[in-house]
Amino acid sequence: MRREYHAWVSHHLGRTMEFLWLGERGYPVLLFPTSMGRFWQNEDMGITGALAEKVDAGYIQLVCVDAIDTESWYNRNAPPAYRVRRHDDYDRYLRHELAPYVQHRADRPDLGVYGASFGAYHAASFAGRYPGLVTKAVLLSGLYHVGRFLDGYWDDLCYYHCPEAFVANADEKTVRALRQVEWIVATGEDDTLVGENRHFAGLLEGKGIGVRAEFWPGVFGHDWPFWREAVRRFL
Repeated sequence: MRREYHAWVSHHLGRTMEFLWLGERGYPVLLFPTSMGRFWQNEDMGITGALAEKVDAGYIQLVCVDAIDTESWYNRNAPPAYRVRRHDDYDRYLRHELAPYVQHRADRPDLGVYGASFGAYHAASFAGRYPGLVTKAVLLSGLYHVGRFLDGYWDDLCYYHCPEAFVANADEKTVRALRQVEWIVATGEDDTLVGENRHFAGLLEGKGIGVRAEFWPGVFGHDWPFWREAVRRFL
């Protein structure tokens, strides 16, 4: 695969943000790392390698994005209100800096998102906030409610960065927009987060939003070997 490293100072975050670009043509897909992971994680753990054949054939391009979880949701040294505001800064970096760059370079208006574990949260949140820009969301072994990171704190910004909350309360206009996304939710039946994944898939289905939901029988599902196998089918 053609591989490029890129970085720039984000004016929304006030810090350098890095990413990898793999491939030369095709549908662009943002790959989010797991909890507190960095932009190289999906490459190091074999996710990009599992997709190499499709990348080399020109079906997809991969953008391995960085995350700032240690500054936002996982920053227990900061007040909860700061954590969500910092994540909002990250969201604005993705939407107003990285996504336009990807659209321009790929020469197309749409993109996909992929994530596993907490990366699935990032993918679900970005897809749910920007349907149409995002047209496919592959969510493996995910978490979709941010309440556990907020120590009881809640405000409108928390709500709008919480996929479980804003999908559950979506009005018909929002539902029509969310139907522009091809949703995939999957994990093993023995995953400790299987309940969260069933619930989120059920929320989508209950709103009449198409979702491909898979819960693999008799396996854990919340680990890299399962994700590497699944991503080949879903992307």
